[in-house]
Amino acid sequence: MADTIDVVGIGNAIVDVISRTDDAFLQKHAMDKGAMILIDADQAETIYAQMGPGVESSGGSAANTIAGIASLGGACGFIGKVRDDQLGNVFTHDIRSLGAEFTTPAATDGPPTARCLVLVTPDGQRTMNTFLGACQGLGPDDVEEAMLKRAKIVYMEGYLWDPPAAKDAFVKAMDITQKNGGKAAFTLSDSFCVDRYRSEFQALLNDGKIDILFANEAELKSLYETDDFDAAVEQVAAKVEVAVCTRSEKGGTLARGTERVHVPAEPTTVEDTTGAGDLYAAGVLTGLSRGLSLEAAGRMGAIAAAEVISHLGPRPEQDLKKLVAQKISA
Repeated sequence: MADTIDVVGIGNAIVDVISRTDDAFLQKHAMDKGAMILIDADQAETIYAQMGPGVESSGGSAANTIAGIASLGGACGFIGKVRDDQLGNVFTHDIRSLGAEFTTPAATDGPPTARCLVLVTPDGQRTMNTFLGACQGLGPDDVEEAMLKRAKIVYMEGYLWDPPAAKDAFVKAMDITQKNGGKAAFTLSDSFCVDRYRSEFQALLNDGKIDILFANEAELKSLYETDDFDAAVEQVAAKVEVAVCTRSEKGGTLARGTERVHVPAEPTTVEDTTGAGDLYAAGVLTGLSRGLSLEAAGRMGAIAAAEVISHLGPRPEQDLKKLVAQKISA
């Protein structure tokens, strides 16, 4: 166990179950090809039972970021809720196998472990059915004070801002980390999250609960209800220590005080954009935890994001620590 932890992530603990299928299966279950929808427990069990052989791998936005930090050689931990069932065991094994600390007690009752049932048709389209299940049961009692006291940064995902108990858990984690000299980082996750909770997210910023904010262009514009990206960057930079704003192929803008750094996107062949933002955050958080410049941290983010979009799936397949070393020394 490390004396200090670079980053502790808090978020949805989800297992992706990926299976190949045909259009007839989608039609039978009234699925819209290429879309992602939320489903209930009964639907999840029905689809899971009728799917073909599947590949199971852990997912979830903040958990993907932690996987990236581990690949970059960072010391990391994760807090998230699973059920004491088969998929809960899969998630627990996967996150620990990365080297991340994960000791959140599994739920012994209530809904099963969250899963995203990913159906891949012959044309390569991915149709996703997500059941959030046990991960929405995260509450303040799951926030591990001893772990957070050792953390340089705690990183939380906006996707988990819906359940009231999870909000309380986030605020508790922010307070513990900041009181012990660490930084609280938050990602807005999705413009739909911002649309639902704009005033609450702005309150967190105004109250100094967030030191490092991650947002893509659409999320940032939604937060400040403007079409002017630069104006939105100026507004958020006045509220946080570091703002990290991504624009897909246009690269990313990092802001600290009056400092502005633009980091171009790393050239790559795009196969699957899933996890791009999660891995960009992994690179930036690793860089910041090491005291690197905004430009160096942003470059690490761009390299990590480029790797993950070059193949299927939201987690790195290459050793990111070696890849960054090669790219930066080249």
